[in-house]
Amino acid sequence: MKIIALETSATACSVALCEDERLIASAFQNNGLTHSVTLMPMLEQMLQRCGARLEEADVIAVAAGPGSFTGVRIGVSAAKGLAWALEKPCAEVSTLEAMAWNLAHMEGELCPVMDARRHQVYNARFRARGGALERLTHDRAIALEELAGEIKKSGQAQILVGDGASLCYTTLKEQGLEVRLAPEHLVMQNAWGVARGALELARAGALTDAEGLTPHYHRLSQAERERLARQNASGQEC
Repeated sequence: MKIIALETSATACSVALCEDERLIASAFQNNGLTHSVTLMPMLEQMLQRCGARLEEADVIAVAAGPGSFTGVRIGVSAAKGLAWALEKPCAEVSTLEAMAWNLAHMEGELCPVMDARRHQVYNARFRARGGALERLTHDRAIALEELAGEIKKSGQAQILVGDGASLCYTTLKEQGLEVRLAPEHLVMQNAWGVARGALELARAGALTDAEGLTPHYHRLSQAERERLARQNASGQEC
């Protein structure tokens, strides 16, 4: 099964072409350029350089969140457009699970983290064993203090991965918890993990179509929070 995967959920942007577990080609950049500008040219150049065509893909996969609201929207919109044009099924992959797949070869508990701001992180926890993942928690926005308490209660060492790994490492270490950072070349989100997560969804019969593909933010955007605050203030005045 050939999978085209897109990852735009954070500052890094990447694309990948995989056949089952095998990575055929990938492209990655983390230079701060806007994903809406870089994503499609990156995909076109990657396919051209490896002699592949969009039409050869069996599945279009995307990191569907959590993550940057703008980044997730860009990735999901691009995946929808490709899937509609090519009439291909889609895989909406958890950004956090995709990060965990990058470390599935390592034994132990994995703790993907993304900075959600407002003293929270986007997080889920997994156990890696024999190249497979066992999910320990659902995806959530969680206070760092609450995550620290959960890890302390588990009593297990954690491998931190994701763009929030360094932020969490300092805080969790200060609380005496056994944590370590993922290897530098694996710490950031990338599209291979998205493709690997999509393969599991395909095997489970859990793919969707372009119409059904939706982002999963796990928290209201700042604009939505401000709108609700204005509505609440207006209601109190009345």
